Amino acid sequence: MNVDTELLADRFQEHRDHLRAVAYRMVGSVTEAEDAVQEAWLRLGRTDTDEIRNLGGWLTTVVGRVCLDMLRSRAARREQPMDETFVPDPVIRPLSGIDPEQEVLEADSVGLALLIVLETLEPAERLTFVLHDMFAVPFDDIAPIVERSSAATRQLASRARRRVQGATPSADPDLGRQRQVLDAFLAASRGGDFEALVALLHPDVVLRVDAGALVRGAAASKVVRGAKSVAEQALTFRQFADLARLALVNGTVGMVTAPGGRPVSVMAVTVADGRITEMYILADPGRLDRLDLPADEN
Repeated sequence: MNVDTELLADRFQEHRDHLRAVAYRMVGSVTEAEDAVQEAWLRLGRTDTDEIRNLGGWLTTVVGRVCLDMLRSRAARREQPMDETFVPDPVIRPLSGIDPEQEVLEADSVGLALLIVLETLEPAERLTFVLHDMFAVPFDDIAPIVERSSAATRQLASRARRRVQGATPSADPDLGRQRQVLDAFLAASRGGDFEALVALLHPDVVLRVDAGALVRGAAASKVVRGAKSVAEQALTFRQFADLARLALVNGTVGMVTAPGGRPVSVMAVTVADGRITEMYILADPGRLDRLDLPADEN
């Protein structure tokens, strides 16, 4: 690697975290987000950098184009509408050493509930919403990517914004209160206390379990609605409660079950008014094996 290439690599590295954040919000997959960032680096290497006035902006739009192609390809392969059991790849971090204010911002922007809603948008809508509403990219810069006028691009963002606001559940951003609810949920599960579990769940709670296409039986993918039904599910799998530990899952307090360091499930929740309103469990063995787990703190 020559000096110029090393300098370019250093400059690219300065933008990597930002680009990964853009790509993850675009595609909802950690692996595909990394692929998009790597493709941006390859394209940068084939470009005359003297013509690039704003490297960060250029890279952001390149990642946007790559992710848009990924989303369009995904939509073309999908013969049926997205299954309602789908749970995006979670980003898991330890609970220790967190900055509460920053975690609130992160939870607002990349919570699993939001990513699930983004999955329902058309590719161009998702790109426009992510780039403009989450990263303040001007419509004039987004328009060439989606091959629309600035006015039409603005309409795309407006339509996506209405769908997101209408479908994203309200949530308590306080990590301390989230942890209290999760601690109580774990205690009730471990103790087999059905009534305590029901009391911690909103009457209209929705549980979404994504176990992939190959898992069958009681552990298969499913959507369960209602406090009593969800509590029954918790008791059915109570043997795993002893193995679960709390962690940050996409900026909110969740649970990871990883006996021997190998994950069998990751759960995120939405907490509002002291009760759980939404639960999202990823239990797909293939996808779990690719997750980057933090060291066990417990």
